[in-house]
Amino acid sequence: MASLFDRRINQTITTKPVNSENNQYIEGLVEHYKSRLLRDTNLEALTSLSQGEMRLKIEQLVSQFMSEEKVIIPRQEKSLLISRILDESVGFGPLEPLIADESITEILINGHDEVYIERFGKLELSTITFRDDEHVRHVVDRIVAPIGRRIDESSPMVDARLPDGSRVNAVIPPVSLNGTLVSIRKFRKEPFQIEDMLQFHTFDQQMATFLQAVTKSKLNTLISGGTGSGKTTLLNVLAAHIPHGERVITIEDSAELRLDRPNVIGMEARSENVEGKGEITIRQLVRNALRMRPDRIIVGEVRSGEAFDMLQAMNTGHEGSITTVHANSTDDALRRVEAMVVMAGLELPARIIREYIVGALDIIVQVTRLTDGTRKVVAISEVVQDTDGEHRIKEIFTFKRTHMTEKGEIVGHFTPTGYIPQCLERLQTFGNDITEALFTPQKEEVRV
Repeated sequence: MASLFDRRINQTITTKPVNSENNQYIEGLVEHYKSRLLRDTNLEALTSLSQGEMRLKIEQLVSQFMSEEKVIIPRQEKSLLISRILDESVGFGPLEPLIADESITEILINGHDEVYIERFGKLELSTITFRDDEHVRHVVDRIVAPIGRRIDESSPMVDARLPDGSRVNAVIPPVSLNGTLVSIRKFRKEPFQIEDMLQFHTFDQQMATFLQAVTKSKLNTLISGGTGSGKTTLLNVLAAHIPHGERVITIEDSAELRLDRPNVIGMEARSENVEGKGEITIRQLVRNALRMRPDRIIVGEVRSGEAFDMLQAMNTGHEGSITTVHANSTDDALRRVEAMVVMAGLELPARIIREYIVGALDIIVQVTRLTDGTRKVVAISEVVQDTDGEHRIKEIFTFKRTHMTEKGEIVGHFTPTGYIPQCLERLQTFGNDITEALFTPQKEEVRV
């Protein structure tokens, strides 16, 4: 690289069109001026500037370096050069254009030469590549360093987030067999609203009306679904309908929730440090939240023994709490919660645990990412206890699939099941204009 730069450093002008050799030359200049910036400038002062000021300052410095070295290149290539230096020095390298693209929802790095992106629920191979695995590691280090995390052979997995809140997971050898692997779950600058969900056909207007009423009426809600099904997005949408007079505490493993409302405080779990100390678990945070005068507690996701503490909060006056769980069906969601309560180390009979769960949960919302990439609420159910003491899951709304088009698109319709939920009286008591007619199946359903 240095020899290539040396061969051309004394040229006073470059007019050759962009080609492979010219790209190599630009790459050489990027590395050269990046080194000069690190060596000859105060990088900390540069990174404290705004993006606009930083770009202007780096452009001035690079222009100064090029003038000193008598290197002249076309304006287009100079702009490319400065953008590449910015991305490599104070940004996230080749990932910058993908992060900036709001149509991309996920970025998946399967090694330095294979980067996939998700658009509109579909995965596609991008044109972005890294020079080598060390280049990927450099970008990962830039992501995790500002939040005090680390990734190395002794700690080969890490969870982090970007400044915009996007969630990042990285894995390196020896755990990974394909070099450095990175998954980035992006989030919109503006959180989705219920109107967006209707436009995407995630649910229909009847279901939207019911879910809004459930949130306002302080019914405890469990959102269930697989990875990438839209659980957190739906949680954000529902939480937007919590009355503003209530104090809300959010608890997450990695902060993702963005509730655009007053009187919200958030807490985030913390991993252990290099010495193996300082870990703060979700369970500890849930217990602490109970001492902070919450009206509602929102746990981003229950995975272990904190499920018991969450249920305890729901059972002791903190109505209207919401959480999510990884499960592929409504029945599976209850089984998962039951297993997590057992993980809390409480030696309780299975019957008592189930009664505890039924006493805490009111509504289960099942979300699914279908094979065509669309995300839908496939079931909204009520958890009830029959006169014989057994719990039942009564489906209120469902998504019925009818067929698949030649393009692989799934066609179906949302419909009430005809079951009138026991919570209807409570919904009406809280001022929601809902009658039994909302739960009556229609003769003709709108296909989506």
